[in-house]
Amino acid sequence: MRTVVGEHEARAAVGGARSAGRRVAFVPTMGNLHAGHIALVERARALAGYVVVSIFVNPLQFPVGEDFDAYPRTPEADGRVLEAAGVDLLWTPGARDLYPRGLEQTTRVEVPGLGEILCGAHRPGHFAGVATVVTILLSVVGPDLALFGEKDYQQLLVIRRLVEDLHLPVTVVPVPTVREPDGLAMSSRNGYLGVEDRGRAPALFRALQGAAGRLSRGEADPEAVEADGVAELSAAGLRPDYFSVRRAADLAAPGPADRDLVVLAAAWLGRARLIDNLRCQRPSPGGAD
Repeated sequence: MRTVVGEHEARAAVGGARSAGRRVAFVPTMGNLHAGHIALVERARALAGYVVVSIFVNPLQFPVGEDFDAYPRTPEADGRVLEAAGVDLLWTPGARDLYPRGLEQTTRVEVPGLGEILCGAHRPGHFAGVATVVTILLSVVGPDLALFGEKDYQQLLVIRRLVEDLHLPVTVVPVPTVREPDGLAMSSRNGYLGVEDRGRAPALFRALQGAAGRLSRGEADPEAVEADGVAELSAAGLRPDYFSVRRAADLAAPGPADRDLVVLAAAWLGRARLIDNLRCQRPSPGGAD
């Protein structure tokens, strides 16, 4: 595995792979890697002959007062894990490499509507920061494929939208959420959980399972499902930001005719803000699909 810092080094390395006729897959991360990240790398390796991973803790996507300074950084361990996983190129740019004019003067990429709801409403500016850095990373790497986890479902849709709207020549590949044995979605922020909170954390997945099950059985009132989800999380000791039933294609509020739904939730446990989601299919009227 080759490790580079500068933009020109990254471009040259990928250019060499392309000249050799190799398909390029890209996995952007913020480091502190876990099994969910490795699932992305393994999928990338299965789809392409040259795998690029970036590690960059992006200050632009952390609203004021969030955990940018405290966000876990484990570069040496990450490098060992990625080399063992068969990554070809690790790109580790710094903020000055990606934002040479500074954060305040950097051109921003925004996805109206989709980036302003759910997590976007609770973390103002977050998705503009995500969209901006992903656009920069894709511009430098120029991959054929870019892989993103479904745990961050809203982020996945934001990135799909920006790729479509900016006519970027890359295919976005979703990868299913990787979970702990008790159902907790793997996340770098799970390390913030103390022993007691770690025991409570699976309540988030259980609440999503219950809501998705009700909708799959034909529950007609998404608002009742949402209200019960908030109550269930609160009773388990979590502080929900939201518990929401949305149309899976675009996160709009579902109408009576919408079948493909996603239930999304975000909740706090101590210092950790947990997010998760589950897709489900609502039966057609009369029970026939």
